[in-house]
Amino acid sequence: MRPLRICIIGSSRFPIREPFAGGLEAHTHALARRLSERGHEVTLFAAPGSDPSLGLRELAVEQMEPDPGERPDTSIPPHWWMQEHHAYQGLMLELMRTAHDRFDVVHNNSTHHLPVAMADVVPVPMVTTLHTPPTPWLRSALVHASPRAVFVAVSNCTSDAWAGTVASRAILNGVDTERWVPGPGGGPAVWSGRLVPEKAPHLAIDAARRAGMPLLLAGPVLDAAYVDREIRPRLGDDVRHVGHLDQRALCELVGSASVAVVTPEWEEPYGLVAAEAMACGTPVAALDRGAMREVVVDGGGVLADPRDPAALATAMLTAARLDRGRVRRTAVARCSLERMVDAYELVYEQALERPREVA
Repeated sequence: MRPLRICIIGSSRFPIREPFAGGLEAHTHALARRLSERGHEVTLFAAPGSDPSLGLRELAVEQMEPDPGERPDTSIPPHWWMQEHHAYQGLMLELMRTAHDRFDVVHNNSTHHLPVAMADVVPVPMVTTLHTPPTPWLRSALVHASPRAVFVAVSNCTSDAWAGTVASRAILNGVDTERWVPGPGGGPAVWSGRLVPEKAPHLAIDAARRAGMPLLLAGPVLDAAYVDREIRPRLGDDVRHVGHLDQRALCELVGSASVAVVTPEWEEPYGLVAAEAMACGTPVAALDRGAMREVVVDGGGVLADPRDPAALATAMLTAARLDRGRVRRTAVARCSLERMVDAYELVYEQALERPREVA
């Protein structure tokens, strides 16, 4: 397709760089990098400290410490909320003034409500990716969303969850199958992701012990209280937390595992860690929540009933015996970065073809 000038709005809280804080940051990085490699001019607005190779413009996330003379106001949101609000408000006002001369399309890849609420002030088409189930702030912003705005969801499950609020098409997240390469397998089970309650790594530990399989945990500690309460007491010789790894080290770890365990305790919007594991040829044992059944398909792994405490352990033992070559082929066919970027390019072109005025 013809080269486009693409503005991508990323996270203001977590830098878009390795090691990634989560799937949203990894998705943003891969999308911006591959669009640039295809000849598009990409500008990424994201948190300070993001990867400068992505055409970075750092969001102005100002430190807003209260003035000693200010009257305390218990009704205002926390300071981090205000910092994010002002950063995105400043960006949207900047785009209102300059986007027509700088960009062909804006891709909102953040989960903040302001880019959605203010989309109508931007003089070029805006595409928003829905990365989460409906949240109050984002849903309320859609009341003010531009009738010209285009919405994409990261799975059919997420699209269905938003269907009562906004129409969206599903584009499954992709992984770079040239970077996530097959590994030998045969090692301990692995769990990767953010160590937070909704990702529930404690369930992976319990299942691994029930299955008699050693387990390695990899990922950032983003909820210290949860980790102190549920994870640290469960660690031992057979279960270790190996830290927050960059992509290369994580690929080696996942590729050496006999099985990857995915344990969402919410309606998982996509499950990027499952696609990454499958790209390494490592079969997945996952709780059947949210979009997991859209990712873990065609011999890529085994889904477990989240209501049955013993089911995940059984799924781990069964998945570990699956053919790793077939697992890899499934990932290449369904979860590739190329397929995802092809689909987004088509969405950009369709957004550009839509009439500017709505009758």
